[in-house]
Amino acid sequence: VPLILSGLLQLLYNAADLVVAGRYAGEIALAAVGAVGAYNALLVNLFMGLSVGAGVAASHYIGAGEPEKVKRVTHTAFVCALVCGIFVATVCLIISRPVLVLMDTPDTVIDLSVQYMHILAIGMPASLIYNMAASVLRADGETLRPMIFLSVSGLSNFLLNLVFVIVLRMGVAGVATATVISQYISCICIIVYMSVRRGCCRFSFRELRVYKAELKKIIAIGVPAGLQSSFFSISNMTIQSSINSFGDVAMSGNTAASNIEGFIYVAMNAFHHAALNFVGQNYGARDKKRVQKSFWCSIITVGVVGAVLCVIARIFSQPLLGIYLPESPEALEFGAYRMTIICATYYICGIMDAANGGLRGIGASMLSMLTSLFGSCVFRVVWIFTVFEMLRTPFSLYISYPISWLVTGGVQILLFVVILNRKFRKDPLLSPEAEKARA
Repeated sequence: VPLILSGLLQLLYNAADLVVAGRYAGEIALAAVGAVGAYNALLVNLFMGLSVGAGVAASHYIGAGEPEKVKRVTHTAFVCALVCGIFVATVCLIISRPVLVLMDTPDTVIDLSVQYMHILAIGMPASLIYNMAASVLRADGETLRPMIFLSVSGLSNFLLNLVFVIVLRMGVAGVATATVISQYISCICIIVYMSVRRGCCRFSFRELRVYKAELKKIIAIGVPAGLQSSFFSISNMTIQSSINSFGDVAMSGNTAASNIEGFIYVAMNAFHHAALNFVGQNYGARDKKRVQKSFWCSIITVGVVGAVLCVIARIFSQPLLGIYLPESPEALEFGAYRMTIICATYYICGIMDAANGGLRGIGASMLSMLTSLFGSCVFRVVWIFTVFEMLRTPFSLYISYPISWLVTGGVQILLFVVILNRKFRKDPLLSPEAEKARA
């Protein structure tokens, strides 16, 4: 539950941006903010995957009862986050306009979108540091504090949005500035907490360094996870380009609908993180029965939670979309059409994500990446250049989502079962460290 709330609060960053932009800066501002979503995710997700690697590495060492290695993972992760954050910010400043041009972003929107991304670049180091630290804490079972820090920064983001956009009339620049300040608030909060926290995940500036063995483990798990997220972002950028071809109204409606769906996604994605951490710790302790129990519990629960949330979102789609689009009935109609298709099957995406977390938890991050690459990303791109190109309708575009979720999720569940049995056949006994930790 704290993971769900943390995800929802993090999404409120973007939701606050979109609501304030749409209601007080106009439909074009809303389209400008929405147009960069997939591109922004592409920039950040590759390196955000390292936070997954840090979390899995920490959970394995916690399960195996090796606190010194957890400590090394923690400090290596902080260095990685800082270096990667600066690198991503620099790249963002250089390539934003060319990429948005390639995405067929309309002339009415592109200047505001570039301005928004250039300001967001300033907050990227803080965002990566927060997520890396939160991933390590979650591996140790600490989910409440990251949620509290996000609550503080989320409230700050909302209030600053109102000041910068409504009072100071800064438009899209005000929306981005509020987000950046809020990101640094959450970053500072989590660093201070980990500096005074007791246990193996405690942080100290004096111990900041890169430990080669721990870095290799983080990279081995994190890079495939980051590539997987980036591949999804590339396929989503291709879909966004196709939506852009329908015009400003379609872009606004699609942005509002996808943001509402995002709340369902982060609730389901919490079970991905839960599966990753529970499977990871029990795998580190070499407890096969509890690995299986954690995995299947996550799969069943996320399916139920996702289905319930999808039904609620579909029933209240019109008033929810009206929050973002109070004066654009055409855009609202387009958004409602998207939600009709997506919400009917979105729970399948949650099951796919939980299966993905289980695969990463047992160290099969590369296979997880490959199945997602071919089952979702390559499939969607091929679909757009074949089926969608022939039909050119919103339905032919959106239906590619549930088909790709079903194929990818089914393959990942099958792989989890096969790989887990193979791994425990090779090494069925607990290590001495794990036996001690279990006792």
